[in-house]
Amino acid sequence: MPMFHNKPASNSRRRFLRGLAGATLALPTLESLSAAKATASPTLRMAHFYVPIGVVRRAFFPGEAEDVIPKGNLGNVMKSLGRQDPKFSVKPLAELTPTMEPLKPWRDQVTLITGMDRTFQQGTDVHAQCASCYLSSAPPYTIQRSAWPLDRTLDHIVADHVGKQTAFPTLEFSCNSHRDNKESIYFDNISWYGTGHVAPSVRDPRKMYRRLFTTSDIKQYRNITDLVLEDARDVQQTLGYTDKQKFAEYFDSIRAIETQMDRLEQMKAELSQVKLDEPPEAHLPRGEYIRLMADLMIAALQTGLTNVATFMIGPERWDTPFLYESLFDKPRSHHQMSHNQTKMIGDLVKVDRFHMEQFAYLVQRMSGIQESNGSSLLDNTLLTYGSGLGDGSTHQYNDLPIVVAGGGDRVRSGLHINMPEGTPLANLWLTQARLLGVPLQRFADSTGEIKALR
Repeated sequence: MPMFHNKPASNSRRRFLRGLAGATLALPTLESLSAAKATASPTLRMAHFYVPIGVVRRAFFPGEAEDVIPKGNLGNVMKSLGRQDPKFSVKPLAELTPTMEPLKPWRDQVTLITGMDRTFQQGTDVHAQCASCYLSSAPPYTIQRSAWPLDRTLDHIVADHVGKQTAFPTLEFSCNSHRDNKESIYFDNISWYGTGHVAPSVRDPRKMYRRLFTTSDIKQYRNITDLVLEDARDVQQTLGYTDKQKFAEYFDSIRAIETQMDRLEQMKAELSQVKLDEPPEAHLPRGEYIRLMADLMIAALQTGLTNVATFMIGPERWDTPFLYESLFDKPRSHHQMSHNQTKMIGDLVKVDRFHMEQFAYLVQRMSGIQESNGSSLLDNTLLTYGSGLGDGSTHQYNDLPIVVAGGGDRVRSGLHINMPEGTPLANLWLTQARLLGVPLQRFADSTGEIKALR
């Protein structure tokens, strides 16, 4: 069952956005508390927008479909005209397919990258692996203690470098509004601290709002750490030399947590002055729910609460249906539709385009937010749309759908970059990590950077 159905939605989201609009006008002054900060270049951030279950290739990739054939009540069906042209490496993004068309107003600020592949590790679930390993890209069979090639993900590696001074090193957003946990955590999370250690995504807008903009949780955490430290000091007096060293490391880790809480408390004291309405506890239509979570992510990036975020549009293989109010009269399962492409291709294309419209909403909002030096939030964010499958029907791991937006003059935009067959997706992650200043020699199974992007 969907969440948030105790109260009618009415104008609650509109009121929230009015409050958010006021906040986004006022908050950039926080970056300008000193003249030095006002003239400094804003930090480059990173955000990943993940789409589950791949896409309908014939409607997403240029050159794979052109003709649209009406087919009864199922909507328009794409007639395949063959594979993409493999003979080019870089060209202007002149053609926008039906799925990518929502990006038309920002075509010069996005780049389509084709030809990126991942390698599937045999013997484990296709959907769990494609989501959980998307941002780690570890080579198959290299992680001995896991059934999946799951390692520390890109967002946390980057946050180790650019997240030390933020209240939250990373933030994980999920638009899975269901409470029936039908699948394991591997289907519903793309962010991992390390093998087997998930960075759990937040699904409830109210919970995320309170995490970002209220201080009650900080007081509870501080009370707990005070009690833990008091007990630890009593125990420490009875320990030997080696155990005392271990306890010293423990105290250091607790102090690091306290330092992080101090930063968060200081920021929230300033943010609390902004009139920002709490999201409603009510059912929201699918598109409004996703855009509300997007608004919260944008606010977190803009205000400096975090420099790194992941945004999962939906879970993998979760057969509980969603009610796509703007598309269908009845709830539909994205996963089940993907395995009936022959009959439901028209409806699947609608879902793919719907997801791209939500990505376009992020691009539009972020491009309209001006930062301290006159650039936009989008100029200072690497925003990546992607999926762990190239096609949800065939479960193919090659030629993944990837769109990179933003980055300003740090990256080349308005292009279609076609990589040679077999290029690891990790090459993109290596490129992005280096763009954010992380001195990596290699990432997972990478073989080099995507030079055409820089």
